[in-house]
Amino acid sequence: MLINFLFPYYANRYGVSLFLLAMRVFIGMLFMMHGLDKAVNFNILVGNFPDPFGIGPFATLLLVVFAELFCAVFFIFGLLYRIIMIPMIIAMSVAFFGIHQSDMTQGELAFLYLVIFVLMYIAGPGRFSLDALIGKSIRKAYNK
Repeated sequence: MLINFLFPYYANRYGVSLFLLAMRVFIGMLFMMHGLDKAVNFNILVGNFPDPFGIGPFATLLLVVFAELFCAVFFIFGLLYRIIMIPMIIAMSVAFFGIHQSDMTQGELAFLYLVIFVLMYIAGPGRFSLDALIGKSIRKAYNK
């Protein structure tokens, strides 16, 4: 069922959910700083930003800022968690495999974010997230 995928319901232990919350906040803030830096320096970066898809450096940088800044905020709060993680995972996949050519000396940070995001996508947001609250409300409404 789509509701269970978007707003997973499972009995996470308190400690696991607390760990997931800490990871969302810590990793999300770090990731968001990359997006904020790109947004602030947009005009400077757009001139020589990589364009792996041929859509132009402006559109590519805009998509990266979306993934790194906008999606990171949703990630921190656990809102639409599995949907917003897709652009984040794609951005880090392109950065590591496309831009850095799978070179760990240059793409180590992109690879680290990619692995963390894939693992956190699998784990879900935990009980201390807006998705958990939304899912609880939806399930309550369906059970009436």
